[in-house]
Amino acid sequence: MGRKKQFIDQPFAYHQELELEIATLTNLGSGLGRIALPGETEAKWVVMVPFTLPGERVRVRVFRNHKNFSEADLIEVLTPSPHRVVAPCPLFGRCGGCQYQHLAYPEQLTWKQRQVGELLKHMAGIEFPVAPTVASPKDYGYRSKITPHFNPPRPAAAGANPARTQEVPIGFLRQGTRFDIVDVPQCKIATGPINARLTDVRAGIRTRAAAGAYHRGATVLLRDANGVVTTDFEAVVTESVGDLKLHFLARDFFQNNPFILPAFTSYVRDQAAATGARFLVDAYCGSGLFALTAASAFERVAGIEISESSIRFARENATANAITNTSFQAGDAASIFAGLAEQAPAFAAADTAVIIDPPRKGCDESFLRQLFAYGPQGVVYVSCDPATQIRDLTHFLAAGYTLTAAQPFDLFPQTRHLECVLTLRRSV
Repeated sequence: MGRKKQFIDQPFAYHQELELEIATLTNLGSGLGRIALPGETEAKWVVMVPFTLPGERVRVRVFRNHKNFSEADLIEVLTPSPHRVVAPCPLFGRCGGCQYQHLAYPEQLTWKQRQVGELLKHMAGIEFPVAPTVASPKDYGYRSKITPHFNPPRPAAAGANPARTQEVPIGFLRQGTRFDIVDVPQCKIATGPINARLTDVRAGIRTRAAAGAYHRGATVLLRDANGVVTTDFEAVVTESVGDLKLHFLARDFFQNNPFILPAFTSYVRDQAAATGARFLVDAYCGSGLFALTAASAFERVAGIEISESSIRFARENATANAITNTSFQAGDAASIFAGLAEQAPAFAAADTAVIIDPPRKGCDESFLRQLFAYGPQGVVYVSCDPATQIRDLTHFLAAGYTLTAAQPFDLFPQTRHLECVLTLRRSV
């Protein structure tokens, strides 16, 4: 890492080396240790070190001091964890895509379960038994969509080989940076068909770069749907989830681990049905993943999504799969309950469960106000960011809902990311 212009030199000098023991993992996937500052007898000062594991004794080099903690790079593992493994990707530690390839997969699952429990305790103030993390059937070669990117190639210097522009890095952000790209010829967590296609895609980009075709950077899409890889953002792709076949645009949001989707969607359906509700509302429904996989357990299902193209696909997917008890409408999820009033007496709150799968930022306050005013029998909250999910949970608890289940799913092996499903029932 390059030295910052305004480096804060307290409590450690730039690139000062330290030895410390790693105590835990943060929700960003870094190891966390504590060290005693000069004149102190107790180790209180926090040091964050990526690619380290709990129980390890490590030597590190400080590159940034904050108000109450420091960040450091790993130099050497002095005492390795028994759960440390050799990362199969030669780019691990440089590419910012994965954080856990050095951690045995069963331990990744344990730490993700613990992460949810700690967030519940520290953010929501509750002790709650979090279920063991559901493992992905594949812990490598699972990701069905990747979006490598590249910056505009720099012109070759005067007298230099013009072919140098062909060496433009095509890949993902370098660990700890916001702009520097690591060249990624193959991605270990991507599916085999994606990696097979990636070689040709990269060659094509470099040929065009050498011809001066790019004046700005770009993002490349590779999406694998049932073994067919497309690079066209506007192409219609087909994904199978159990017996269902779902169509959507390659650029649209869709869960990127198809191998775990049958178990994932079945759990969400069963949790919604276990509330005793007869009707289901799927807010943020996309192209119909949860609404359609859960339809068999309910009399009627309504879905809403801000993307009109996604709603069109949801309707088409219902028809193609001969599902007749669903309706979909385009609109802001915050106004969904006003639309439901027009369908009364169906979707009476006492007979309705709601599935919510909002963006990473969580639910808007206006949506939560409407949801609580509507007062459904149960809510199944799906999130790829447990921190914002549990922030929202505090509002559910204040509104009279009770948490009945917390289930992590590992849709993202080898990374710090996880999907968490919280089930809530109205208690007042």
